[in-house]
Amino acid sequence: MAKRKSSTVTKRKTTKRKSSPRRSRGSSVDHGKFLFPLVIGAAVLFGIGFLGLKGYRAAIASDFFNVKHVDVVGAQRTKADDVRSIVNAGTETTGVWRSNLEEIRAKVEKLAFVKQASVSMVLPSGIRVNIVEKVPVAIVKVAAGEVLVDGDGNMIDLATADDKTKFTIMRGWDETKSDAAIAANKERLKVYKKMQDEWRSLGIAERVKDVDLKDPRDPHATIEDSGKAIAVMLSKDNLGKSLKAAIEAVAGKGDKVKAVNSGGVFPVLEYLGN
Repeated sequence: MAKRKSSTVTKRKTTKRKSSPRRSRGSSVDHGKFLFPLVIGAAVLFGIGFLGLKGYRAAIASDFFNVKHVDVVGAQRTKADDVRSIVNAGTETTGVWRSNLEEIRAKVEKLAFVKQASVSMVLPSGIRVNIVEKVPVAIVKVAAGEVLVDGDGNMIDLATADDKTKFTIMRGWDETKSDAAIAANKERLKVYKKMQDEWRSLGIAERVKDVDLKDPRDPHATIEDSGKAIAVMLSKDNLGKSLKAAIEAVAGKGDKVKAVNSGGVFPVLEYLGN
């Protein structure tokens, strides 16, 4: 029994010594066949990538992507040339392909009448700027002058002579930046809009020189008659009717009347010298 065990062990050891060199040589040859194509493939891909990168850099640096036209959409009060100047300055060294669209957008939105802007490429040589403008709803008298404001109470820009033919000037605007001032100004705009709507429907809006809404609950207006300015106290619940009654009461008496209280049932005149 002992001899058989010894013989068996010996055969197994011999078998292992004979097979080991064969496996090693076979593995080395297989690895070589596998690695060689990978090295060649990697070299080819690197060369293609390098040439492609050089070509890409050359393309974007060429005149091919220089800005040749700037389309401005949605500009009414905003000057399209001002927008184009911003775009041209922002793409002078970058061209269209490398332009910083976000930076251009931010600068366009700093223009007075621009509420929102979007900027996009029109390859290979164009930039498009879409603009949403602020819409003026009133003119307010402030320290800087007579200024247009939008529906949210944001000041836009100084009013032009043409604007003054479309809007009645409002006095009493709060220029502070507090939350209370913002809320009060929005309330003033509500009363102002109601005034304009009622007066236009009665055909008397053009008779009003300005309105005072320092206290929206106690609205005042200034009208003209016989070349004289006359202060009118209005009814906050009947802005149209109270103004019409005041206009009728002072007709032809403007040179004698100082003010009119039209907040009650009948207008009460205050004469000069009283």
